[in-house]
Formats: sequence, C-alpha cells, structure tokens
Amino acid sequence: MAQAAAVAKPPAPPRRRRASATPRRLPYLLIAPAALLMLGFIAYPVLSVFYYSLQNYNPTKPWRNGFAGLDNFTRAFAHDPQFWDTLTFSAKWVVVEVALQLLFGLALALIVNQTFVGRAVGRALVFSPWAVSGVLTSAIWVLLYNSQTGISRYLADAGLGSYGTSWLSDTSTVFPAAVVADLWRGVPFFAILILADLQSVSKDLYEAAEVDGASRLQQFWHITLPHLKDAIVLSTLLRAVWEFNNVDLLYTLTGGGPAGETTTLPLYIANTSVDAHNFGYASALTTVAFVILLFCSIVYLRLSKFGGESR
Repeated sequence: MAQAAAVAKPPAPPRRRRASATPRRLPYLLIAPAALLMLGFIAYPVLSVFYYSLQNYNPTKPWRNGFAGLDNFTRAFAHDPQFWDTLTFSAKWVVVEVALQLLFGLALALIVNQTFVGRAVGRALVFSPWAVSGVLTSAIWVLLYNSQTGISRYLADAGLGSYGTSWLSDTSTVFPAAVVADLWRGVPFFAILILADLQSVSKDLYEAAEVDGASRLQQFWHITLPHLKDAIVLSTLLRAVWEFNNVDLLYTLTGGGPAGETTTLPLYIANTSVDAHNFGYASALTTVAFVILLFCSIVYLRLSKFGGESR
C-alpha cells in the first residue's frame, strides 16, 4: 500500500477558466453612450456646416434656396472685399494679442514663481481675471471706457485729454482699447500654464549654472526658455485659435465698429448668419476659417517642432 501510494500520480491542476471577454469590454460599453452623444453633438454640426456651405440657404428667401456648388466660396474670394478686410484684421488681432499676452504672462509667471510674502494672494489676484467670462469682461471695460463715468473723465479731471472722449467710438483708439481689455483676461492663461511648467524645472540646474558663473539672463536663455518651449508652443497655439474665434468680447465691447474697424472674420460670420440670415454663405465662410486654422496649426507645430528635444 505504501508502495502504491508512493507511485500514485499527483492530482491534476485545476482547469483555468477561460477569461471572459465581457469584463475587458465593460469600460468601453459604459462610456459608449457618452462617446456617441459627444460624437453626435460634434460631428453633426461640423457636417452640417460643410453641407450648407454648398447651398443657397436663407430662411427669409426660400425661393432662392438650393444647391450652389462653389458659388459661395467664389463670392468670398473674388467678390467680397469685406471678407478680406475681416480676415486681415483677424490676423492682426491674433498676432498682437497672442504676442502681448505671452510677453506679460511670462513676466507674471516669473514674478509669482519667486518666494515672497503674500505669494498665494498675489497668485490668486493674477489668475482671477481668467475666471471671468468674456461677456462680463467686456461689460466691465465698457463701464471703464464710458466717456461720462469711466477712465477718460478722470484723466480729463487731471488735465490729460478732454471731456466726453469715447475711446470705443474713435477709429484711432478703438483697437488699442480693445487690446487692453482682452489682455486683462488673456494674460492669466499664459501665466497659469507657464508657472505650472516653471515649477518642474530642477533647481540643481540653476545652482550648477551659478557655480559656472552664468548670469541671470544666461540662465533664463539657456535653462528656463528651453524647458518652457513646449508649454509656450501649446499655449500660443490654443490662445491663437481662441483669439481668432473671439466673438463675445468684441461683439459686446464694440459690436465690430466703429465703421467695421474691429470686425473679425468670426464676427462677420455671426452677422451674416444671425442678422442677414444668409446661412449658406456664412457656412462657406466658416469652412474657409476652419481650413485656415487647420493649415496654420499644422505649419506652426511643424516649424516649432513641438514635442521634440530642445537643443
């Protein structure tokens, strides 16, 4: 018996159950309804714009509705000087705003990154304008620019300027006035992103640079800026797209005036669709704006080598 027990075979290992595919698919099944809803809310409007860009569609003139082919695009490029004026102003607006916001945002980020008494309060004050909506921002600056109760009246009391000056109604001052208003809200965006990236820079690099005799300017140029490269590229790209599509602030602040001096392409599109009810032509202009933004974004990311190693 002992011999038989010795030669007895060990019990077979239990069979491993085949893993069910359901648990692996469960996360995708759970997010599928939300993903489909998001796809519908995004894809349907985009496809609708492309469709209506090839149509003559004006609800107030239904007898003219129908397939237009490329007529809307031909009209924009060849027969609509306002399209080129608004596109030119949009480019000017984006370049000036993004450049100034980046400059002041970088300066603020470097300041609040230092150690000083009340730094937390200072950071809160610097970042607070970003929490204000575009319409509320423009309402605040409309009051500040009011010719009777705003800044111009106090400047006139101090002997600077004359009473009744309206900076938003003068073609020579409306652009800088609008730029300042948008700077107040846009600078914190750059400051937040750049500050977050600054805090990840190793202090050992600066200590080693000081030992080697590098000045503050050399440390900034050879350590800080290369480290901030991707943050700057991404923030400028995002902000450029948002500034190009800026409608709420300019519409509330100036309405595109005076004499169309502050009408961007998206604001022109809004006026064409909402006021003139020409949704076909507005859709064609939207498609053109989409292609321009897509092309410029790709070129910018290629030229900046986003995500690559900094030399």
